[in-house]
Amino acid sequence: MTRRKLTGDEIDLWHKVVKHTERLHPGTHSSPPAQPMPKPKPVKQPEPRLDPFEVGSRAKPKPVKHDLKPSIARSLASDPLQMDEKAFRRMKRGKLKPEGKLDLHGMRIDTAHPALTRFILSAQASGKRLVLVVTGKGKDRDAPGPMPVPRGVLRHKVPQWLALPPLAQAVLQITPAHISHGGEGAYYVYLRRNR
Repeated sequence: MTRRKLTGDEIDLWHKVVKHTERLHPGTHSSPPAQPMPKPKPVKQPEPRLDPFEVGSRAKPKPVKHDLKPSIARSLASDPLQMDEKAFRRMKRGKLKPEGKLDLHGMRIDTAHPALTRFILSAQASGKRLVLVVTGKGKDRDAPGPMPVPRGVLRHKVPQWLALPPLAQAVLQITPAHISHGGEGAYYVYLRRNR
């Protein structure tokens, strides 16, 4: 049998009865016992909100590779885009036809640099916009010594030369050529308009 709760009227009646009765042992209780309070209603706790979940949000980042010298293609890809994006995409897919071509195969650095300078400045002066500079991929050679020698010296030097004066003012964008125009062994050079 469950015990029912007392109503407010029943509690008041009980207190009146307690006031008018005599105690059997006076002095044992100096004050009347505290009236029972009704149980407090339980307060609903708000449901905890969960943060939105995204796939991979708690994944550990990939370890950083310590690549002391990034590849030429990666370093050129990190350069900001200076030309029209649509034309750039067409150029990278090999859809734009180069208006001029310079082949540096078999040249040494001392002859290749002046030939590149002449070619780029004359192409800009004649109003050409896209030219192809073929460097070749370079030979695999096992050079002795403590310092590694990069494969394809001209392939590494041409982007550097194009970024330095007097060619820097003529060049708008450099990117590796599409496989149909030489792939890794050639560069598209997009020239500024001659003003």
